Amino acid sequence: MSRTRALAALLLALTACGAAPAASAAHRASLIAIENDVMCTACHESLAVAQSPEAYAERDYIRSLISQGETKAQIESNLVQQYGPAVLALPPADGFNLLVYVVPPVIVIAGIILLVITVPRWRRRSRAAAGRPLPVTPALDPADARRLDEDLSHYA
Repeated sequence: MSRTRALAALLLALTACGAAPAASAAHRASLIAIENDVMCTACHESLAVAQSPEAYAERDYIRSLISQGETKAQIESNLVQQYGPAVLALPPADGFNLLVYVVPPVIVIAGIILLVITVPRWRRRSRAAAGRPLPVTPALDPADARRLDEDLSHYA
C-alpha cells in the first residue's frame, strides 16, 4: 500500500513539474502574436507586414522583451510607453475610443430589431394585397362606348 502511495505521490509531483513549464509557456509571448496586434509607427501598417527600418527596430525591441520573459500584455504596455498609444492596432477601450467597440454592435442589433418589426408587416401587407380583388372600373358612358367602337373599327 505504501508503495502505491509513493508511486502516486511521485506521479503527482512529476505532473506538477510538467504542468509548470506548460503554464509558463502558455503565458509566454511570441513575436508573431504581437506583430499582428502592433503597428509600425513610421509607416502606419501592421508590424507583421511593415518593412521599414522603424519596423525592424520595433521587432528587435519586442524580441528583447520576449527574451526577458515578459508576457504579451507587458510587452504591449512597454511598447505604448516607448512609442505611444498609436503603436497599438486596436485603440484602448476607454473614452472616445470606446465608441469603436460599442457602435458597430449597436447598429447590428438595431438593424435586426428593425427587420424583426418590419418584415412581418410587409408580409401581412403582401398577403392582404394578394387576397383583395382588383378594383372595378366604372362603366363607360354609352356615347363614349359608341365613339370607341367607331375608332376601333377603322383599325380592323
